[in-house]
Amino acid sequence: MSDMPIVSPFVPWVPTPNRKRRHVLDLDDFSAAEIIDVLDAATSMKEVLGRSVPQVPILRGRTVVNVFYEESTRTRMSFELAARTLSAATMSMTAKGSSVEKGESLIDTIRTIQALGADIIVIRHGESGAPYLAAQHFKGSIINAGDGRHAHPSQALLDLFTIRERLGELKGLNVTIVGDILHSRVARSNIWGMLRCGMNVTLCAPSTLIGDVRMWQETFPTLKISYDLDAIIPDTDVLMGLRLQKERMQAGLLPALREYSTYFGINQTRIDNLPDHAIVMHPGPMNEGVEIMPEAADSPRSVIEAQVTNGVAVRMALLYRLSGEATA
Repeated sequence: MSDMPIVSPFVPWVPTPNRKRRHVLDLDDFSAAEIIDVLDAATSMKEVLGRSVPQVPILRGRTVVNVFYEESTRTRMSFELAARTLSAATMSMTAKGSSVEKGESLIDTIRTIQALGADIIVIRHGESGAPYLAAQHFKGSIINAGDGRHAHPSQALLDLFTIRERLGELKGLNVTIVGDILHSRVARSNIWGMLRCGMNVTLCAPSTLIGDVRMWQETFPTLKISYDLDAIIPDTDVLMGLRLQKERMQAGLLPALREYSTYFGINQTRIDNLPDHAIVMHPGPMNEGVEIMPEAADSPRSVIEAQVTNGVAVRMALLYRLSGEATA
C-alpha cells in the first residue's frame, strides 16, 4: 500500500505536547497514571453493564464507525456493544463488499466516513501503521483495533484490567508471555503497558519466534527473555499464552506443532507448578491442543472468559475518554 507509513514496533509515537488525548494508537505514549485512569473508568463502566438496563447517554448524538479490514469476532463485537451501551449511533464497514474492493485507498475511505459525520473511527487493518495514517486525515478520533504486527492497545488495556481485577496491585507482578511473540501485536502493546505499570515481563518462545533480541533489550532494558518455560513457571504470577499462527509453520520457523506444544504449551502440569494465586490468560482466538490445552483453558486459574467480558467495559472507557466528557 503506497500511502502507508512505516511504523516500527519498537519506536513510540509521540503525540502533540500539551494536548488532550485525541487518539488511541498504542500504549507507547500512555503514562502509568493515564493507564490507571482508563482502568478506573472501566470499573465504573462494568457497573453500568451489570444494571438491569445497561445503557447510559454519554455518547448520545455521537457516531462511532467500526472499519475492519481484517476479520474479527471479539474486538469488533465488543466495540459495537460498548458504543451502543453509551448510546452512540454505530456503523460498521468491512473491506469485503465495500469500495475497497474497487481500489479505494485508505485515505479516501477515511474522508468518506468523515463526510458522513463520524466522530470516532475504530480501525483494524492488516498493515502496520494504518491507524496512524488515518489519524492524519480524520478530524475526529481514531482507535487502533489492531494493525498488522504492530499494536493492539485496547486488548492490552483489557488484559491489565483483568489482571488488576483478579490480583490487585499491578506493580511488581511477574508476567510471562509465551508463544508467537514475533508476529504478535498483542504482545507488543502489553509490553508497553505492563512495563509502564511497573510489572516484570519475560518473553518465552523458541528463538525463531522471539524476533530481534538486541532490539527488544535496547528498547526495554528491564525486559527478560527465556527459552525454558518450565524454569520460569514457579515465579510467574500471570501466564499469558499467544496464538501460534499455524501459517508460520510454512516459513520454517517451527519443526512441528507437537514439539512446540511439548516445550511451550500451557498444560495441566505447568498450571500445577504455578504459584497458588497465579492466573492464565489468552487473547484469543485459541488453538486448543497447540499453545494451550483444553484443561488449561477451562481451569479455575483461567481468566480467558473474563478477558472477553472485560473487553466491553474497557472499550467503553476508551470511547468515553475520547468523547470529550472525561477530564484530560
